[in-house]
Amino acid sequence: MKISSNFDSGNIEVVNIRENGEIELMIRKDTNSDFFQWFHFRLTGANDISCKIDIINAGQSTYPDGWKNYHACASYDMIEWFRVPTTFENGVLTIDYTPSNDSIYFAYFAPYSYQDHLKLIHRSQVSEICRMEVIGETVQGRDIEMLIIGDEGIGKNIWVIARQHPGESMCEWFIEGMLDRLMDDSDPVSIKLLEQACFYVIPNMNIDGAIAGNLRANAAGMNLNREWAAPSLEKSPEVFHCLNKMSEVGVDLLLDIHGDEAIPYNFVAASEGLPSYNLALKRLEEKFKQHWMDVSPDFQDEFNYGADKPGEANLTVCSNAIAERFGCLSFTVEMPFKDNDNLPDPVYGWSPERSMLFGESVLNPILYVVRELEF
Repeated sequence: MKISSNFDSGNIEVVNIRENGEIELMIRKDTNSDFFQWFHFRLTGANDISCKIDIINAGQSTYPDGWKNYHACASYDMIEWFRVPTTFENGVLTIDYTPSNDSIYFAYFAPYSYQDHLKLIHRSQVSEICRMEVIGETVQGRDIEMLIIGDEGIGKNIWVIARQHPGESMCEWFIEGMLDRLMDDSDPVSIKLLEQACFYVIPNMNIDGAIAGNLRANAAGMNLNREWAAPSLEKSPEVFHCLNKMSEVGVDLLLDIHGDEAIPYNFVAASEGLPSYNLALKRLEEKFKQHWMDVSPDFQDEFNYGADKPGEANLTVCSNAIAERFGCLSFTVEMPFKDNDNLPDPVYGWSPERSMLFGESVLNPILYVVRELEF
């Protein structure tokens, strides 16, 4: 038997492998950072062996509460990712599984690889209504690609960004679903939206971190979603270039797409704690959320982070910083690593497919409020 992780988004360290199938592993920390939770590795040579895979440092991870009722993802073909029996006791995450093939992948969530990312960028740009722009480079010199869908300057400017935290791979599945529907010239919602708005979409804000197998940090060890007050070219160029582009074109609506380790529901964080928060913004937030619940049973507004106290919003966080700076509607959208407990799926849990459908659904509430974005 062999464990390997020397590939795109791979993360694991081998402590011990015994021939009886008992395996001890550790998740390594993010690049230049103490964050850790994401894992992604391949097990070979264990066909028909009853394996007990212990991740022995799970209890010291960034979000240990995330392991409660969590089930790891596995795949034989890197296309279909299913859930496998997993327990968390005494700080150890244990995967109990008997592989039926010679090679199997395990991951914290179904990965969205850099190759998948490039395919998404390039198949999107061939649409007549989409173009791609490189807005800058990451810490390690990779291009930061932005997709522009629609006609610039004719309506509202809608921004959707994802994967500031690179281990939250469900976010790019969300973006793929949203883009596929947005560029479908037979979809009436998309047609009407693009008559009134232009979309600026960054599918992966943290490409370096995603390739490295990080949970939250970029290559400089920075949590990008705490860099929006004063980003730097040296430490957080991904935010620096995005914010410059936002300042250039303007923002009427921002959706910042994320995943949450512990809460098994889809929800949003809004802007209640902003110094400039007012009744008009509150009403627009409620209208957006209610319509999303009306069109998608996967969205709810009961289980969430709770509202910030007035004037106490963290303005280093993207959605708060942009709402305050541009006076716009702005949400952090959260999806689960586990499952949606309102509509659980015992085989797949929350999955790439559900993430894509959820991404498609967000166009409905955007259309519902687009005429009111100047509140």
